Amino acid sequence: MVYVLFFVFLAACVAAGSTGGLFPPGKWYEALNKPRWTPPDWVFPVAWGVLYLCIAAAAARVAMLPGAGLAMAFWALQVALNGLWTPVFFGLKRIRLGLVVVCTLWAVVAATMVLLYIQDPFAGLLFVPYLLWVTIASALNFAVMRLNPREAAGPAAA
Repeated sequence: MVYVLFFVFLAACVAAGSTGGLFPPGKWYEALNKPRWTPPDWVFPVAWGVLYLCIAAAAARVAMLPGAGLAMAFWALQVALNGLWTPVFFGLKRIRLGLVVVCTLWAVVAATMVLLYIQDPFAGLLFVPYLLWVTIASALNFAVMRLNPREAAGPAAA
């Protein structure tokens, strides 16, 4: 692994994650009905911190390998979608559109995991926890949408 690349990829992950600071959950999210299995608030920054380290390490392991272009293109797409969900869900308060984004993210993360695995099995395995977390996030987004039909219709309807 090239450590300079690791820090560049980690910076990309932190940039995507910084949308959480720009669009915090706030009172709107606190007032929504959520399923009992919603993780406590402290879990999110801990989970994302670990995940971003794994995501960056996977990219750094693969980036310079011959034939890694497609894997790295999908890596870039997943980090862009990762950064998009928070502004859509918390910023725009668009629960349904957030579900579209997070489900698309899930598919891209799964594809990225496979493409990384083809290049370097350990890099692909580093994406397994990420896919599990996005699975939980997708289920949570769906549950919030179902439990809050007025808010899920969009800000104008609520």
